[in-house]
Amino acid sequence: MTEPVLLITGTSSGIGLATAVAAARAGFRVVATMRDTGKAGRLRSAAADAGVDLDIQPLDVTDPGSVAACVDRIVGTYGRLDALLNNAGAGHVGTIELETLDEVRAVMEVNFFGVVAVTKAVLPLLRESRGRIVTVSSVGGVVGQPFNEAYCAAKFAVEGFLESLTPVAATLGVRVTVVEPGAVTTEFVANVGLDETPAAVGTPYEPALHAYLDRTASAFDPSVAQTPEGVAEVIVGVLTDDAPPARVQTSELAARFAGVKLSDLDGAHVQHVTAGWVREAPAA
Repeated sequence: MTEPVLLITGTSSGIGLATAVAAARAGFRVVATMRDTGKAGRLRSAAADAGVDLDIQPLDVTDPGSVAACVDRIVGTYGRLDALLNNAGAGHVGTIELETLDEVRAVMEVNFFGVVAVTKAVLPLLRESRGRIVTVSSVGGVVGQPFNEAYCAAKFAVEGFLESLTPVAATLGVRVTVVEPGAVTTEFVANVGLDETPAAVGTPYEPALHAYLDRTASAFDPSVAQTPEGVAEVIVGVLTDDAPPARVQTSELAARFAGVKLSDLDGAHVQHVTAGWVREAPAA
């Protein structure tokens, strides 16, 4: 088999689904994983429509046994792995006074420790193949955003972990890239905030949360937000680039937003931008 083998986490919908199909069309043998393969119907349909074949497997990135079993299946089936795309994750809206530490830990578990666990498990294979690790982070891994304390903390942790790993992995021939999308039209955010809204009713946070949710709804409007296929195109470009960057934003809007933080040494510019997200619109 000459096709490079690519493991993708979180492929039941959104960016993971679109990238699994796009990567298969680009010539990868894609091991497309998800926590519950009973939810693979949309992925199977998309693959059939595209005329590609995917190896769909179960993988819960928060379960060490599931991670080990998935890697064992890849070794047993293909004998190697050439690339990993860490994509599995979960959105979360909340603020610390109104949520439990267990909720915060759960956000960290899937969005950060899941990345660490899968990366650790496949590094021996990627050292052998001199392969690459690509991880879907977010502009929320660069700029802290209101009511995203736990989520942004997890994505900040992902960015720090991989930025630190990149030069070390490079000494062994493994290339590492962090991908930073902005707003994307996926199910990822469809219900974000709905569970938090009742908890905020009658609290001092209620006006700010409603202002934030109104702003978020407009940012993720299909006329503004990037499509999963657009993000997938960027990711496949990274996977096939002979000299991939350490960090890449998936749109001009994402690049401009990340640039706010990267040139903001005292934090004033970021605070000026995000403070407007939690102010109620003036009455008409």
